[in-house]
Amino acid sequence: MTGTAPAPFTADDYGARMERAARAAAESGLAGLLVAPGPDMVWLTGYAPTATTERLTLLVLAPGQDPVLVVPTLEAPDAAKAAGASVLSLRDWTDGKDPYAATAALLDSTGRFGISDNAWAMHLLGLQKALPGTSYASLTEALPMLRAVKDAAELELLAAAGAAADATFEEIRKVPFGGRRESEVAADLADLLRRFGHSQVDFTIVASGPNGANPHHEVGDRVMERGDMVVLDFGGLKEGYGSDTSRTVHVGEPTDEERRVHDLVREAQEAGFEAVRPGVACQEVDRAARAVIADAGYGAYFIHRTGHGIGVTTHEPPYMIEGEQQPLVPGMCFSVEPGIYLPGRFGVRIEDIVTVTEDGGRRLNDTTRELVIVD
Repeated sequence: MTGTAPAPFTADDYGARMERAARAAAESGLAGLLVAPGPDMVWLTGYAPTATTERLTLLVLAPGQDPVLVVPTLEAPDAAKAAGASVLSLRDWTDGKDPYAATAALLDSTGRFGISDNAWAMHLLGLQKALPGTSYASLTEALPMLRAVKDAAELELLAAAGAAADATFEEIRKVPFGGRRESEVAADLADLLRRFGHSQVDFTIVASGPNGANPHHEVGDRVMERGDMVVLDFGGLKEGYGSDTSRTVHVGEPTDEERRVHDLVREAQEAGFEAVRPGVACQEVDRAARAVIADAGYGAYFIHRTGHGIGVTTHEPPYMIEGEQQPLVPGMCFSVEPGIYLPGRFGVRIEDIVTVTEDGGRRLNDTTRELVIVD
């Protein structure tokens, strides 16, 4: 892989994100946001605690109020080193003290707050006990589009992650498949993702033969053989941003039916991509891809949504699914990944990450979508 890495995000970048999030909370009728350790906190502050802890750590964002990060005293030095630390205040609490009382002093005692989906129930219950007049909504429910629209620097990072995944596919198609276990090829995929710059590998699905009919097949010890269709789905994080791509290969020459099904999925994936443009509802991407498969008589075998968002995690809003009327906005990034899954026989999935542009969409994955023959 070549090219210069994008400059790291600055305190000003994180400050702008926190301001935007507080403003979005106010526009949604919330008194503020309570952000627990996880992807939202990383995106907003650059701070990622080194270990999961039962001690309360919470970013408090409210309109007209400076951001405050409530942290255990023993973790405050690490929090102070975060890229966004200079544009927020740290409020630490020591063991033996009540962290909920410390946090309650920052909150409207009768307000409704958005809170991270991954916040511990123990912490939410502690806040409710300290402030019985408050109420809460998950961030996915309250602000599903909080991280959905990426800026130019984020798009550059996502493009680099996509290019690394593409390089991984170009290499994996050269390795032997026949006579090897799924787990061995999955290990090859993980090694290649790391070679091309991934710091975190989230998944390496290798689903051969009848296993391909399970979209989330857990890699096993099945030995692949000539005549197998093999679904490859892999991704992770590179410089903090996600990759996720799927291609389907065949060990030896495919049958006419296998080629036909693969061609159908490729046509559906193209239709989903062509539906991407600003102002179009997310569900229209799903409808466009699904119509191709349904019209060919395979509708019952396309058993998942057409796509999901991607950013600092490999799965996040928005979702390309029937009923999602959120309009597409330039800067959104998501997968387009239709599939056909024939129980007991084989499956096919083709997936690219796509970003919305001013007049359409741009793929962040560019490897061939034709059926690749492997040894």
